[in-house]
Formats: sequence, C-alpha cells, structure tokens
Amino acid sequence: MLFNSAEFIFVFLPFTIASYFFLSRKRHELGIAWVMLASMGFYAYWNPIYVLLLLVSASANYLAGRALSAKARTNAGRRLLTAAIIFDLALLGYYKYANFFIDNMNLIAGTHIVLAPIILPLGISFFTFTQIAFLVDAYRGEAREPKLLHYLLFVSYFPHLIAGPILHHKEMMPQFASATASGFDGARVVTGIVIFGIGLMKKVVLADGIATFAAPVFDAADAGIRPMLFQAWGGALAYTFQLYFDFSGYCDMAIGASWMMGIGLPLNFNSPYKARNVIDFWRRWHMTLSRFLRDYLYIALGGNRRGSVRRFVNLFLTMVIGGLWHGAGWTFVIWGGLHGVYLIVNHAWRSVSQQIRLPHLPILGGLASWLFTFAAVVVGWVFFRAQSVDAALRIVAGMAGLNGCDLPHGMFGCSSLAQTFSLFPQPAGTALLMWVWCLALGSIALFFPNTQELMRSYLSGITRPATTPSSSWVPLCFERSFWWATAFAVIAAAALIGLPQPTSFLYFNF
Repeated sequence: MLFNSAEFIFVFLPFTIASYFFLSRKRHELGIAWVMLASMGFYAYWNPIYVLLLLVSASANYLAGRALSAKARTNAGRRLLTAAIIFDLALLGYYKYANFFIDNMNLIAGTHIVLAPIILPLGISFFTFTQIAFLVDAYRGEAREPKLLHYLLFVSYFPHLIAGPILHHKEMMPQFASATASGFDGARVVTGIVIFGIGLMKKVVLADGIATFAAPVFDAADAGIRPMLFQAWGGALAYTFQLYFDFSGYCDMAIGASWMMGIGLPLNFNSPYKARNVIDFWRRWHMTLSRFLRDYLYIALGGNRRGSVRRFVNLFLTMVIGGLWHGAGWTFVIWGGLHGVYLIVNHAWRSVSQQIRLPHLPILGGLASWLFTFAAVVVGWVFFRAQSVDAALRIVAGMAGLNGCDLPHGMFGCSSLAQTFSLFPQPAGTALLMWVWCLALGSIALFFPNTQELMRSYLSGITRPATTPSSSWVPLCFERSFWWATAFAVIAAAALIGLPQPTSFLYFNF
C-alpha cells in the first residue's frame, strides 16, 4: 500500500487513526495494540507471507535484547550480541545480497550457481538497522524494553516501516508508553494533515513530474548511447531533484501521518542541497542513517581515536558499507566509496586550511564551496541511479564533455536531443522543458523553506537528531489563517490529481 494511493489516504489512514483514538480512550494499551495490528496489516497488503519474517525478526531481537539487558557489558553479553547481529545480517544478506554475491562468484570463478528468484522484503534494511541499534544499546545498558507489544510496534510502526526514517528506541519507546499522547488533539491532527499534504505534493507533483525527464537519459545510457554534455547534466540534475523530493516527500508524509496520532518521528532532511561541504551534506541528508552510521559503525571501527590515517580508513569503510546498504550492486558500492573519498578530502582540506589560514571570502568562497559540493553530489547520484557501472560512466563522461556538446533543442536555435530521446518518444521541446523543471525544483530546494522550517511553530514534539544543523531565519511560517488554508487547498488539489496512478517511492527498493 502506497502513501500516495487513494486506499491509504481515504481508507486506511483515517480508519486507523480514528480507531486508535477511540480505543485509547478506553485503555491506552488497546490503542497501541491496534496500531501494531494495523501496521502488520499495512505490511501484509504488499505480501502477507513476509509478515511472518517481520514477526520472527522482531521476536528474536526482542528476546535477545532482554537477555542483553541482563548481561550488559559482560563477555557473555558480547557473545550474545555478536550472535544476534549475525542473525540480523544473515537475514538481510540472504534476501538482499545473495544473488549479488552468487553472480559475482560465478563471474570470478566461472561457476554456474543459480538461486531461485528472491523477492526483497520491503523495508528490511530499515527494520534491520533499527533493531541492530537497539541490540547494541541493550548491551551497553542504555536500552531495555519489557513489553513485547511496544517493541513490536517500534519495529513495525507503519509510517516508517517501508522507507524509514531509521528509528531509535530512546525517541519512540517513551512516546508509545505515554498515555497523554493518545488523546485526540484537533490542532495536532491539522498540523499532521498539512505536513502530510506537503509531502504528497512533493511526491506526486514535483518528484513524479521531473521523473519523466530523468528516466530517458539513464535508460538511453544503459542501452549504450553516450549522452552529450547538456543531455548528461540534464538527466543527472533531473534525477538529483527527483530523488530529493521523492524521499523527503515520503518522510514528510510519514511524519505527518504519525503526528496525527501524537507520535513524533525524527526529522530526516534539512535542505541538504544547501550544504557548502560534504560533511554538512551528510548532516542534512537522510539524517537518521547518518546518525546510525556514525554511532554504530564509524565509532565502532575506532572513529578518530587512532590517528588521521585510521580515521580516514574508517570514514571510507563506513561510507562503502552505507552504499552497499542501499542496494546490492557495484554502482552503490562506488557511490558509497565516492562519498567516502569526498569526506576524506573535506576533512583533510579543513585541517590544511586551518593551518595555512586562508583569507576569508564569505560570498565568493561560500558560493564556490556550495557549487563544488553540489556538483560532487550530483556525480555521485549518477552511480546511485544507473543500472550498471558502464551506464554511469557514459553519463559521467558526458558531464565532463567527453561525448561532445549538444545544446538543447529550442535553446539559441541549436540542435536537438533526438538521439538520446529516440528510444522514448517525447513531445517537442522536451529537452528545454527538462531544464525549466530543473531550474524550478532547484530554486525550491535552495531558496524555499523546508517543511520543518515552514511548520516550525507546530513541531515542538518532533525529534531533531543531534547532527541537525541550525536553520537560518526564513520569512515564511505556516499559520492558521484563510490565506494559508487557501494555499494548502491548492497544494492538496494538485497532489490529489495524481492519485489514480500512484508510483512507488524510490527508497522502497532499498
């Protein structure tokens, strides 16, 4: 069931929320049990058999977590923690990486091993990382959940289940246990509806709108066509904005749906394309994943405690593993490796610039830093999106001008993009329209307030990760007024137009 589908918006969500409030008035635990069952039903709507997998995984981790709480920081606890993490990674590895490793082994060793097709369970990466964090903190003596019902809801909670954000027990368990949050609050429901509507508009209007321009370029490159300079940059930028508005739209919808019930999910985005360096980018993009990678992988590898060389190695390994987490393919490994290199260069440059005391140029230097960072991120997204390394390299070569230069049709009277778009017929002016879309969405991402800035007066219960950068002052702020209601009605109407043909969210594949 998709968040941007009519059955979710008009049936599942209102029925689930109304029943939650009704049952919670009788007894808080009844409301919690209902949301847990509804979350299981939400997951079963996709494939009922994988509800069993989710239950087995959650039950095993719950039992392991209770045992770890009793054996915190002991050798027996360490062995149990290792076994529990191996169990989680084995499930994730089988469903997500088995075919990838078999295919590579066949290629290297010349074998012909064939596995039956494996259907990737939706959200397995998210609920696996969520539970590993819980296990580690239970071993450290920082987490303990005595109620199985609350733990099952923590893992299966439908707003985050399919594509995040990655939850942390310290943020969620107190909310599930609090009976005060389960009371109906009209203002909170309205705020949740507005946030959900903004996310729906991001997905249906912005992300899906620009997706029609990204796909032909990447599909053509996958078919062996070498895009020229403007073709390659146009396709890469189109995907850059498609991914941002698709994923941030999902997270807004998740936060909005949860906030209607009085439960705050952590923020996951803070205008990442405004970042002036890659360090700042990862403090703004998919913040809950960045937090997990830092707290449970980078620090576990030694962090920066063993010298600069080891620190850089840890950074690189962390990002490579983070790339592989996104998908079983060499393109994801390269994407993670690129960001590992970016972070190493960023940290090294920061250290060198502090030593040589470069002159401070706030405007020119800031613009150059932003442009360099954004270009590096766009290049990375090419590997993230491409179906193969060869296809990604064709597009990157085009972005570097190695495939020639061909200005978009209709721009200064120059030649067309017929070669690129010949496989996927497009109306006249498509190339120029693609650049108009990129300019429009780029302006929104760079100059408009993000959702939490727009709704800042109404999000006192939303958790902000410690890495959240401070937001600059923005002139727009949502208010309960006629004009804002009119603006939201226009946004909602534009979003609802796309409901008859809902498309999947990009992070459903990860």
